[in-house]
Amino acid sequence: MNTADMDTALHVDLDLIRRYNKPGPRYTSYPTAPHFSRDYDVDAFAHDLGRATPDTPLSLYLHLPFCRSLCYYCGCHMKVTQNPTTIQRYVEAIKREIDLVAERLDTRRPVVQIHWGGGTPTYLTAAQIEELGTHLYDRFAVTPDAEVSLEADPRGLTEDRVAAAAQVGFNRISFGVQDVNPVVQEAINRIQPTDMVAEAFDWARHHGFGGINMDLVYGLPHQTEERFQRTLDVVDRLNPDRIALYSYAHVPSMKKHQRVIDEDALPAPEEKLRLFKRGIEHLTGPGGYRFIGMDHFARPNDALAKAQDEGDLHRNFQGYSTHSDAEVVAFGVSGISQLRGAYAQNVKALPVYYDRIDRGELMTYRGVRLTDDDHLRRYVIGELMCNFQLRKADVEERFGIDFDVVLGDAWARLAPLEADGLVTCTPKAVHVRPAGRLLIRNVAMAFDAYWAHEERPVHAQTV
Repeated sequence: MNTADMDTALHVDLDLIRRYNKPGPRYTSYPTAPHFSRDYDVDAFAHDLGRATPDTPLSLYLHLPFCRSLCYYCGCHMKVTQNPTTIQRYVEAIKREIDLVAERLDTRRPVVQIHWGGGTPTYLTAAQIEELGTHLYDRFAVTPDAEVSLEADPRGLTEDRVAAAAQVGFNRISFGVQDVNPVVQEAINRIQPTDMVAEAFDWARHHGFGGINMDLVYGLPHQTEERFQRTLDVVDRLNPDRIALYSYAHVPSMKKHQRVIDEDALPAPEEKLRLFKRGIEHLTGPGGYRFIGMDHFARPNDALAKAQDEGDLHRNFQGYSTHSDAEVVAFGVSGISQLRGAYAQNVKALPVYYDRIDRGELMTYRGVRLTDDDHLRRYVIGELMCNFQLRKADVEERFGIDFDVVLGDAWARLAPLEADGLVTCTPKAVHVRPAGRLLIRNVAMAFDAYWAHEERPVHAQTV
């Protein structure tokens, strides 16, 4: 990989982005979630859990769905509650789920990653964070150098929660910031002064967190280039190790609470593209970040950048990740496990979740077992998404195929992208050019066997 090219500032061609900005998968899985089926059930998941060898690494994901209040832009699977008993019941239930899964796999397998998402994991009390974290460490063989991360909301966060997380092994934390402008914050029902965010950063650094991520969102109501630049200036001041720059997807038909947002206040499509351009060019220019892919940025010395250099970068339902050889096992409502040969999603409704816990059952309600063609295309798409290149010889050696016979139809779909400067195709490889890195989902779609048969778009815009 040409790392020198990876670290240069990106220029955003708005005309090009505009033409390619269409619905497309995010490829956090392949096949993507719309192709999961209820035919894949609890028995299938239990069987697949036990297939891995004792040395196959594990990555554990816990979904903690509760929040103090509703952010109007939110697209996550979450639930607002003010009842401490509700949260404690869930903590007890997810501990029981951990036990049920631990009974069905080899717990000697090394755990190299743990991630708590939500919802708001830091809505748990310090004692609950310690209780749940200790339970995980008691059940699994967590390696000393494991990457252990959690998502945090600066609102309501206390130092004792940060200290408790550090005490039970957390070494990375991700703060949801989105935008620092009070007008934007009021429109999305997420008021958090910059001083509050800065204090959260200080606590994390004081308690030894080795990596801090900041989530930003563009396309929110009342955002302008000038206001968004102020958010980018705060990024410069707080200096997080990673940035996730997400596009706001306004889908009130699916997320009814988004109807509260004044659609007239949303940036027009052209303005939203300018926000995207401003964010990309600032972060990869004066900001000094490397563009990892899609919506992820990292300091050149961060573990994500190093994993990309070493060909060990990976995509899963948390986005870009290190440790490509690890199986993901998910706990909690809506969590998605990613095994070597299958994906399995947990039930989404809390009553159903609690009922299964009471009956001692696993949580799987849908998923998919990969075919040989799925394995092939998952690898190909992963190489493009993570490493921005695809060598035909590597594919042929790994899968024992003739690339042009099995995947030759992709060349016709790549031709217009090559004409527009997104990729370079040679007899030996596909190389993603800088412009194509911004539209990597469009490049990956050329190798998606399911995409051509989608009856209707079920995905967000690619930008």
